[in-house]
Amino acid sequence: MASQARTEPPSQIAALLSRPRPSLVAIIGILVVLALIAWLVANFVKDPAEFVNVFLIGLTRGAVYALVALGYTLVYGILQLINFAHGDQFALAGLLASSVLLSVFNVTDESGAGIVIVAIGVTLLIAMVFAATTNTVIERVAYRPLRQSPRLAALITAIGMSFIVQNVALGFYDTQFQSIPRLVPNSDVFSVGGVALQWNKFFVLLLTIPVLLALTWLVTSTRHGKAMRATSMDPDAAAMMGINVNRTISFTFALAGALAGAAGLLYLLYFTTMRFDTGFELGLIAFTAAVLGGIGNLTGAVLGGILIGLVQEFNEGLTVLTPGGDWTRSIVFGILIAILVFRPSGLLGEQTPEGG
Repeated sequence: MASQARTEPPSQIAALLSRPRPSLVAIIGILVVLALIAWLVANFVKDPAEFVNVFLIGLTRGAVYALVALGYTLVYGILQLINFAHGDQFALAGLLASSVLLSVFNVTDESGAGIVIVAIGVTLLIAMVFAATTNTVIERVAYRPLRQSPRLAALITAIGMSFIVQNVALGFYDTQFQSIPRLVPNSDVFSVGGVALQWNKFFVLLLTIPVLLALTWLVTSTRHGKAMRATSMDPDAAAMMGINVNRTISFTFALAGALAGAAGLLYLLYFTTMRFDTGFELGLIAFTAAVLGGIGNLTGAVLGGILIGLVQEFNEGLTVLTPGGDWTRSIVFGILIAILVFRPSGLLGEQTPEGG
């Protein structure tokens, strides 16, 4: 008796034939990721202590990027607007913080720990309030009148506001770097087997993590957060439900500005120097982080900031992947271009704060 041939149902055959094959670009992307993983593993095996130290530096830098990126993603989530002045707000707040620390509190390398703690706490509050206020004014004066205009008009206005804020900083602080004493020491919090965490890095993480947790709680669990999520989904429907849309948008800009102010002070404490144009490049890097994680997604902004910080430090601190650290900027902005071309939604997809 001849064996009966096994046949597949027509629907399964159609599904099998219609299954998309991996594209060449996807294959290349996978190979690049595997090569990077292999390179990281090789560096870890070669010198685990150095690898972890570089990782901690990248994590600290990435935490600052994450704070700035959150400002971009908050505003985009509710208005679909890239506030290019955000990075310059960060720099202006940092410069103001340097003035408060040096002129009001007169801090020096020899200042006592109590004075330094009070000075940093008060300066943080001033920087956050200042940046929140100026960001709200920018929204009211520059963006609100254009809310019903084409997006190109708002985009051009955002670029113009970036130059205005940058020139305000230039007018007050000139072209020289503003420097402060190293108020947070770079002595070790702990050192185990060649792996060390310094106080200046620990301090940045110590302040950043509660801010990120508080922001997540505010957006997901408070009345203002619910209003923000409703406005981001449908402003007209939110208005019909009794939500003051203008006030909600202003609150979002104030919150984004406060994050920029906090990031400005943390950057100043970690690097000790800042200039009027510091926010231009850092703002673009933070924007890249927001796009990488998924613009409009709070978790994505944090993830993108940390990843960009790690990319920078791995390239500059480990066995040279590219011909010197000068290629770091090219790598970061190359990531931006690649994300915009091949995955515009970012790593965590197109989610606004309601889905964070």
